[in-house]
Amino acid sequence: MSLRFTSPTPALLLLALLPLAACKGAQKGGSAPPVPVRLGAVEQRDLPLILQATGTVEPIRMAEIQAQVTGTVLRVGFQEGDLVREGQVLFQLDPRPYAAAVEQRRAVLARDLAQLTNARRERERMEQLAQQNYATTQELDQAKAGESALTATLQADSASLEAAQLDLQYATIRAPFSGRAGAVLVREGNLARASSGQPLVVLNQVTPVSVRFAVPATYLARLRGSRAGGALPVRALPVGDSVAITDGTLAFLDNAVDTLTGTVALKATFPNKDERLWPGGLVRVALELATERGVLVVPRAAVITGQQGASLFVVTAEQRATLRRVRVMRSDDSLAVVQGEVQPGDRVVTDGQLRLTDGAAVTEVKPTGEVP
Repeated sequence: MSLRFTSPTPALLLLALLPLAACKGAQKGGSAPPVPVRLGAVEQRDLPLILQATGTVEPIRMAEIQAQVTGTVLRVGFQEGDLVREGQVLFQLDPRPYAAAVEQRRAVLARDLAQLTNARRERERMEQLAQQNYATTQELDQAKAGESALTATLQADSASLEAAQLDLQYATIRAPFSGRAGAVLVREGNLARASSGQPLVVLNQVTPVSVRFAVPATYLARLRGSRAGGALPVRALPVGDSVAITDGTLAFLDNAVDTLTGTVALKATFPNKDERLWPGGLVRVALELATERGVLVVPRAAVITGQQGASLFVVTAEQRATLRRVRVMRSDDSLAVVQGEVQPGDRVVTDGQLRLTDGAAVTEVKPTGEVP
């Protein structure tokens, strides 16, 4: 049996090629659907230059209250955490040993004062006798020396009495300023020792308070210039709080840049009448330096950061997304100040950039819609 191969007819070839031609036609005439995106605008406006940082709340004044004399604590005049007044009695030490010392010094002073009075009369008598040649020069000199010695003794007695009176005053420990008291570290019945280094309580002034923070040293020139024009406003918000914003003013600019961090330390003062800022707490700080005129501003979400730098997509009148290079001068959570290939009024993509390529067709989704 022999096999024969026959050629297909022209009609069969035509039918086989029709689907291929149809596929090529569809690829040539079709296009990708527009990418749904949300849009924002490039604006030219005056924008405050605000430096943001994290700061630490510090008391304006802090005192470790220590005993200046040794004595048994008889009474604690406050409760832990109380707001105490300047001059309020915090601790009462046993005053009896110091009161006795004061009385002893007074008695010594009175005795020596009587002796000085007698020595002065003796010197005056010797002067009269010497004028009448009834006393020798040596006897007169001895009378004068006795008076001088007792005068010096009386001065020492006065100083000793003053020291004893101070010790008696130190037995009553008072608040040096108004502030918030911490934990009581020495209770009634315990011995408080002078110069032991152990505080009886720590007192913090909380109204007003200061906040210490740091900003990049690149802003130092602007800081100094803006500060010369008057007090700079500072706002503080405790970390974890979204409501309790407190207003204050810049009070301190350090005299040197930290070479390790490249920052300069600052302090701001806040009235803190409501005590929202607590010593040791962390706060978010915003320092307004100046107002920059006519800067270009875009929504922060429009900026794309990559290996080649910052860029964004600008939508043309033909609804095409074109990639533009920009330089971000500064930014916050919502806005970015940029320079580069953008103009006021340009529409920029704020959501949907991940699906875009340069020149891709786009369609705008209204803010209430969702970008797929």
